Amino acid sequence: MFNLLSALRKQRLWDFPGGIHPPEMKSQSSGVALKSLPLPDKLIIPLKQHLGPEGELRVTVGDHVLRGQPLTAGSGRTLPVHAPTSGTIAAITAHRTAHPSGLAELSVILLPDGDDRWVTRQPLTDFRQCPPAQLLERIHQSGIAGLGGAGFPTAAKLSGGMSGVETLIINGAECEPYITADDRLMQEHAGDIVTGMAVLRHLLQPQRLLLGVEDNKPDAITALKAALRGSPVGELRVIPTKYPSGGAKQLTKILTGKEVPVGQHSAAIGVAMLNVGTVYAIKRAIIDGEALTERVVTLTGEALARPGNVWARLGTPVSHLLTHAGFSPAAQPIVIMGGPLMGFTLPALDVPVVKISNCLLAPSERELAPTEPEQSCIRCSRCADACPASLLPQQLYWFSRGQEHDKARQHHLFDCIECGACAYVCPSNIPLVQYYRQQKAEIRALDDDARRAAQAKARYEAKLARREREKQQRLVRHQQAAVKLDAATAALNGTQPVNAVTADGSPQDAVAAAIARVKARRQAVPNGQSLPTPSAAPADPAAEREVSSADPRKEAVAAAIARVKARRQAVPDGQSHPTPSAPPADPAAAREVSSADPRKEAVAAAIARVKARRQAAPDGQSHPTPSAAPADPAAAREGSSADPRKEAVAAAIARVKARRLEAQSGAARRPQDNAPRRPAGEISSSDNVTHIDTATTPANGSTRSPTRDNREATQTVSPAAGAAPTHHAASPEVMNADPRKEAVAAAIARVKARRQAAQETAALARRETTRPSTDDDCAKSDTVMKPMIAAAPPAGESHTAGAASHPPLAAGAAIPARQKAEHNVAAATTVSSEED
Repeated sequence: MFNLLSALRKQRLWDFPGGIHPPEMKSQSSGVALKSLPLPDKLIIPLKQHLGPEGELRVTVGDHVLRGQPLTAGSGRTLPVHAPTSGTIAAITAHRTAHPSGLAELSVILLPDGDDRWVTRQPLTDFRQCPPAQLLERIHQSGIAGLGGAGFPTAAKLSGGMSGVETLIINGAECEPYITADDRLMQEHAGDIVTGMAVLRHLLQPQRLLLGVEDNKPDAITALKAALRGSPVGELRVIPTKYPSGGAKQLTKILTGKEVPVGQHSAAIGVAMLNVGTVYAIKRAIIDGEALTERVVTLTGEALARPGNVWARLGTPVSHLLTHAGFSPAAQPIVIMGGPLMGFTLPALDVPVVKISNCLLAPSERELAPTEPEQSCIRCSRCADACPASLLPQQLYWFSRGQEHDKARQHHLFDCIECGACAYVCPSNIPLVQYYRQQKAEIRALDDDARRAAQAKARYEAKLARREREKQQRLVRHQQAAVKLDAATAALNGTQPVNAVTADGSPQDAVAAAIARVKARRQAVPNGQSLPTPSAAPADPAAEREVSSADPRKEAVAAAIARVKARRQAVPDGQSHPTPSAPPADPAAAREVSSADPRKEAVAAAIARVKARRQAAPDGQSHPTPSAAPADPAAAREGSSADPRKEAVAAAIARVKARRLEAQSGAARRPQDNAPRRPAGEISSSDNVTHIDTATTPANGSTRSPTRDNREATQTVSPAAGAAPTHHAASPEVMNADPRKEAVAAAIARVKARRQAAQETAALARRETTRPSTDDDCAKSDTVMKPMIAAAPPAGESHTAGAASHPPLAAGAAIPARQKAEHNVAAATTVSSEED
């Protein structure tokens, strides 16, 4: 009893929902034996004949190849294609292939030589001694793909099912009408198919191996039973005829009773499935060492005079096969590749046969009537009743027409096997399968675009991350270099280095660190002493390098300041320095202004020097402040914030005007032998002096009295008036030059002018002290000249006294004391000019 139940359980068959029973129309070709056709004049071999990318070419135009020689190479899902016969490569170009769109793909054009010579073959007589990896590699290199219509690489499918395969199913159902290629192959090569099943059993080690064949193929069933008699390879299962029982999911349900989950394949439930044609190709690849170069193709239809099944070389044009079958293109131009339900109409007859081509149908008008016009859906639900995948074809149709991709995906559009059962039963003649195929193509295109966009976004984000890492690495390198430089500078100067990194580890600006070091050194100097460095230059050479390392223009300014410092230190001890080296009132503010632009740095340095000279001058003397500099450095800094270039040019023009004023005022006060004394208005207008407000002094801003004596007026006489013409002549070149270079040149010129003025003032003082005072006039001259010499400003600094000294002279011309003082001033100036 137990054995009977086990036998019944083993032989049990299940059914799938839906399905149809169309006319079989298989008798036209099933009774004709397989035959080989002559080679065509040329073979068109597409590089892509499977589900996956095309391989890499291994041949060039003009090469002579042998049958079975690989034309391309690849790995994984990239299968090689082989030469179907021996011949010469005539061209490698795009050619129209077997596709509903008629698109061209890269193909190899081979001209047969008629010899049909094979490449050296390496058969494996005892495959059981070979490891599975070697067998898989042989299957892959032979270019074997699924010959049932899907075209999936067989080696990839088998390698994925090496572990966990419980049931291996060989599909011999061949359920679609008209097609008899597998039927005829099982009738004539049943033994080779059983040998291929033995290879697969050795390779996958499944628990069960089942061969399913529909009951409408009695001759094939008889041949297979004879081949399997007494063999433990597998079991033969005869199933009822029903379309589409040859589908992978449907045949799995019939033989095992298991349903494949939605969105998955048969391997998810431990089932692997191969077509009988694929099994036969595996036998030839392993046992005979032959690559896939030909396959069985059914030539059928009432438009053919000699229908049947033939061995067609891959790459043979369809027109060549139809010609040998007695096809007349003038009588019937319609040719379908595949069956009447799942096939498609060929765009032309010059397309080649590929690995998935199993049938060429040339129907007559009686067999295939003209397509009737499409009508509106009447919601009859016949399509839902016939669907073998338990889908809702009507809803998928509406979603496809409305371009509702997400809803179509949610209703499991990709579970549709495109069997055509819904379109076959539709009373409105709606080509539902065409809508589904188009919708699938659009969704795949959108998915490809989204995938490429995601990849581009990932690359862009990786690029940004890489740039940020490089930036951080550069900052770290710069900080390390700054620390090393500070340490080296501290070692040379014998001071303690200042760290450029805060306590929390964050990087600190190098300029701020330099400012901190300068302030620390200034605080360390005793009160009443000045730093031994000029106010415009940083106290620390390392700070100077840090400030100027960002811009080469800063280095030029720093070099000019260093030269001025050297000249000041070179002045003899007995002479007075025209510019004291007192530090600026706010060096941090000046350096903050200059950090933004090197041109602001020069202006800020000049303002700082003027402020230092004002603070260092005694209270009883006038400040040698140039008239071009404003009394308030903050005002100058605010004025220069608008545009540093305009501010630098304006400062240069103001200095040139100041030098002109100084030269003209000094020349006007020199005594002339017969020159009459003129009023102040005539003096100012004839000398073309640009007047500045004479009521305010540059130093303290106090109001000048118009009745002051001529002694205050004579204090504005410049003993170095000869230096002014030199600067005046050079002023156009300075104005036309670069503002930064002009600022440096102006600073150097001012230092030279002050030095010359100091020397001339010292010489004049020595002459006055050595002259004998023999009369009262000489004594009075000495009395007047000594305070005048002491209060004389250095040359090169513009003063408003040129315009303010003449009004008192005109107003007090009748006073004898004032005339005598003027006579003494003129005499002293004449002696000075003659000696110069």
